[in-house]
Amino acid sequence: MTAVDPRPAVVTGPTLFARYAYPPNERGSCGPPQHQTLFEYGAAARADPGLELLARQFAGAWPYLEFIAGVSGIPDALDHRVVEAYWLGNDLLDRIDMTTFGNALMDRFRRQMGTSWQHLAEAIPVGVVPTHSFHVFHVYPWVGLLGNGRGEPLEVLQRCRIRWGQVVSSDGDQVVVRSRPLVYDGQRLELSEPQLETATSGIGGVGLATGLEPGEWVGLHWGWVCDRLTPRQLVQLRRYTLRHLRIANDRVAHSGPALSIG
Repeated sequence: MTAVDPRPAVVTGPTLFARYAYPPNERGSCGPPQHQTLFEYGAAARADPGLELLARQFAGAWPYLEFIAGVSGIPDALDHRVVEAYWLGNDLLDRIDMTTFGNALMDRFRRQMGTSWQHLAEAIPVGVVPTHSFHVFHVYPWVGLLGNGRGEPLEVLQRCRIRWGQVVSSDGDQVVVRSRPLVYDGQRLELSEPQLETATSGIGGVGLATGLEPGEWVGLHWGWVCDRLTPRQLVQLRRYTLRHLRIANDRVAHSGPALSIG
């Protein structure tokens, strides 16, 4: 008899959105003040019109989802392909015309960013795409604040980005993973050698990703394990993270206004 794999299949787009949006929402960083409701949606893998209403209130994430869906000819901004493209990256991003993306960014950010806009404009032709790692490394101001001698910018960049980790062990709602944190040597932002970190996977036994086994790969946001990563998702998350990290290092560091990140 063939064994049944207890792990869940790839989740729906709305569930994927809820799982990765919950950690910053719980911190009050973005989205409506309804983190418990968002957690329940993500944990139960349940979607209804109420979840879309919540998603639309994420001022950072929702415009990207609408843009990706629109240029991809996908009518639903919470389609799994669209949500995955934003949080993790996938091949939808490489089909996006850079001029179209640049115009969308100009409409959205030029007035808010002031003199910092030029740095963002220069990054568009060299390969940035509308995924969360782009927003963290190129729109949010923390890269430009790395040289101020304080540790906060590096810590925020590390925990705000969606990152990958391999499960080492789990104990209740806590999971030990092996991941590669960011390091800054005064000139460049890089990924360090793998280190152990402890992340939260649930509350009182109810989690966004449960039943994790050693060796599995997971996606992390802030201090949370949000979901399992398929081999393809792992490759894509690494790919787009490293792309935006490389471009961030190759451009002039800047500081800009603190914009919402969802």
